[in-house]
Amino acid sequence: MNKSPAYEVDALIAEDIGAYLHQHQNKQLLRFITCGSVDDGKSTLIGRLLYDSKMIFEDQLAALESDSKRVGTQGQEIDFALLVDGLAAEREQGITIDVAYRFFSTEKRKFIVADCPGHEQYTRNMVTGASTADLAVILVDARKGVLVQTRRHSYIAHLLGIRHLVLAVNKMDLVDYDQQVFDTIVAEYRAFATEIGIESFTAIPISGFKGDNITAAPSANTPWYAGPSLIAHLETVEIANTAAQARAFRMPVQWVNRPNLDFRGFAGLITDGSIRKGDKVRVVPAGKTSSVASIVTFNGELDQAVAGQSVMLTLADEIDCSRGDMIAAAGDPPQVSDQFEVTIVWMSDEALKPGRGYWLKLGTQTVSANVAEPKYEVCINTFEHLAAKTLELNAIGVAELRTDKPIVFEPYGASRQLGGFILIDKFTNATVGAGMIHFSLRRAENVHWQPVSITREDHAVLKNQKPRVLWFTGLSGSGKSTIANEVEKRLNLMNRHTFLLDGDNVRHGLNRDLGFTEADRIENIRRIGEVAKLMADAGLVVLTAFISPFRAERRMVREMLPEGEFIEIFVDTPLSVAEARDVKGLYKKARAGQLKNFTGIDSPYEEPEAAEIRVNTVEMTVEEAADHIIRKILPLK
Repeated sequence: MNKSPAYEVDALIAEDIGAYLHQHQNKQLLRFITCGSVDDGKSTLIGRLLYDSKMIFEDQLAALESDSKRVGTQGQEIDFALLVDGLAAEREQGITIDVAYRFFSTEKRKFIVADCPGHEQYTRNMVTGASTADLAVILVDARKGVLVQTRRHSYIAHLLGIRHLVLAVNKMDLVDYDQQVFDTIVAEYRAFATEIGIESFTAIPISGFKGDNITAAPSANTPWYAGPSLIAHLETVEIANTAAQARAFRMPVQWVNRPNLDFRGFAGLITDGSIRKGDKVRVVPAGKTSSVASIVTFNGELDQAVAGQSVMLTLADEIDCSRGDMIAAAGDPPQVSDQFEVTIVWMSDEALKPGRGYWLKLGTQTVSANVAEPKYEVCINTFEHLAAKTLELNAIGVAELRTDKPIVFEPYGASRQLGGFILIDKFTNATVGAGMIHFSLRRAENVHWQPVSITREDHAVLKNQKPRVLWFTGLSGSGKSTIANEVEKRLNLMNRHTFLLDGDNVRHGLNRDLGFTEADRIENIRRIGEVAKLMADAGLVVLTAFISPFRAERRMVREMLPEGEFIEIFVDTPLSVAEARDVKGLYKKARAGQLKNFTGIDSPYEEPEAAEIRVNTVEMTVEEAADHIIRKILPLK
């Protein structure tokens, strides 16, 4: 068969692509970020790296030349920053807002570089870019020296575990390549770096615009500099995977593959160490041990796998292991705990709610967690420890965190993969924070769950009833306490074992130390939820009458109990009716400004979206409402 010229061209293209992929696929990958103050030349530097590494196609180069003349900032010269500043808002303002990721390659290595924004209000974007980086290039304008943003970004990079830092003193062409300028900046940065615990860094004088000391060839304009060029340094610095391979074996289980009765494989990414067939392993948190029967990949079985590889392990024994568990070296397993000291970078416009439940995701584990009131917030400019009740957008603070069940972890300083987590809002599913675990709290290690002989089922059988928590919620003055009291009277006449927890009564004792701020309201409901759970464990039907204004906290209590035991009862009374009653005179005080954080006036009430029972005291009498609730909850066994 005769081949057409087009076919031959396609074959040549395919051959070139195949050769390119073969050339690059076995190279090590270095992830790094560029950061610094506004207009220090981060985007220009990345554009220069792309240009010098021949990673720009002809049509891109033509567009770059055209854009440089039209919207560039370098006159008739090529504006390399336009290769990176892709957002229209960035081009209009001349700044970087989002994190821009770019790929390039040299003969020795592949690179993914993140261009992080310089403005303080985009700290969360910088954290996003730094979270997976092995190295940070901190740019300093040679004319301006070390600025607040230089310090801020260096601190965040160090906080996030980046141990390879490059101090790139940029725009040396604008100070006539003066060695004294470079030496002064390096000395000032070294003093600062030592203060915050940065042990070493590499300083390089560069010009992103002119290309000095960017590529492998040393610049003739800096004969006084004998160190490596930026590319030469990037090509030789140690990559995280290399160091990870020397640590004990760790593989979070992402997926359990069971296509038939004869095969059960556990798939995941090896974060640390290496594994061979026959090695002893331990599944945590369960603690069961076995040995590796095989290491399976798409391309066949391996005798050994190392950190950075995604594999599927089969074990010699049938032991319980599922997503979220970890397979680890039998003799050196990771830690397990449910209480920690952590650093949190807050990334949401809505402030942290201490005590509120958030989803915590660490590797393949997802659990419910709540954060205590911060111990302190770090002033990002001076690094002082400031008192804080909460954390606002872009704030960094240290706090204690508790999860609803133990999780497998390593301190962030030992493993970024096993010590770094994100917090997710349970209702919006938005990521609201990023955190780093320092250590587990000693009380978590010293306090263990004590097994008992008489179970909650035994308590329920003895009382001849199914435990329930009847959670009455509504505005102040809606009638919650009155209706709850009437319901308990009727249950008592039916020989049911009950207990009523009333909002005012509980604040005389258990919660007398709490006020009515949003954080205190959250803690008030958390404590009541725990007490209600214990009472339900004792086999009781528990009635609670609290405003409980926030859906998140009502959901938190629901999640404490077995499915079907939490019954949300919405006492749906309009604000105008509740305020007209004003039995305690509270609305009048709130309207006069004498009572702060009052629900319905200057603090919100979030109505239930799907309450099991709804009663309206405008349409029903107290007796009718109680009858309606009794009919809905029966039978109780």
